[in-house]
Amino acid sequence: MPEPEVQLARYSRAARRGLRRRNALDWALFVLGGGLILWGIIQGAGAMPYNWQWYRVPQFFFRVIDGELIWGPFVRGLLVTLKITLWGGLLAFAIGLVVALLRLSRSYAGHAMATAYLELVRNTPLLVQMYLFYFVLSPILGIDRFWTGVLALAFFEASFISEIIRGGILSVARGQWEAASALGLRPTAVYVRVVLPQAVPLMLPPLTSSLVNLIKSSAIVSTIAIFDLTNEGRNAIADTFMTFEIWLSIAAIYLVLTISLSALSAELERRARRSAGRGA
Repeated sequence: MPEPEVQLARYSRAARRGLRRRNALDWALFVLGGGLILWGIIQGAGAMPYNWQWYRVPQFFFRVIDGELIWGPFVRGLLVTLKITLWGGLLAFAIGLVVALLRLSRSYAGHAMATAYLELVRNTPLLVQMYLFYFVLSPILGIDRFWTGVLALAFFEASFISEIIRGGILSVARGQWEAASALGLRPTAVYVRVVLPQAVPLMLPPLTSSLVNLIKSSAIVSTIAIFDLTNEGRNAIADTFMTFEIWLSIAAIYLVLTISLSALSAELERRARRSAGRGA
């Protein structure tokens, strides 16, 4: 084997050994830190004059009565939360797309309306917006509290989604726009056939992150008496006084949802980067 190849092989083996040592050290620190946190939680829980009743928690997920499976309030609340997230996400994307196109348009009135909407929504609390939708817009539009909560969340999250879409569209090279125009394509065809197919892969990861934020923000609909996961947890606490067990279980459910979507977002980001690398 030639000398340069021998040196390269040695360097590769040394690099792999160094990487394994760093990974082993990282895992050791992670286990140590996690163990200390768990020890602190156990010690703190043991020092509290609180009667832990974890054995009662499974009944809030499901019960089996006479051989029949009965879903508990946590599962029913989770389904409502997922339904709110689904409809809220679809409406937020539609509204965000319209706002982004208005911001990119040459219409002064459209640009001004979109900018005013963004400034108003992004600089006021979501709770205040929820109450305005519930007490003002809901009676005017004649919609129930479920759709009131969905609309409030959609308009709030759309203010962030619109900027994601606008950034994705602007990331397409100007030469692509000019080439499409030179071929005689109309503006709508330029967006549909040229711009969006290139911008969508770049927008997917941050859009997934917006969906994660929507799931977390959906807990605020409990303030207008929608029986989502958070509201079902509050009712369970009122009935059983199992404050810690209930809230920890609710937090774990939200954590599973958001971590799953965050992992999806990371995978989409990796694929987008690989696609961009192949395109370059």
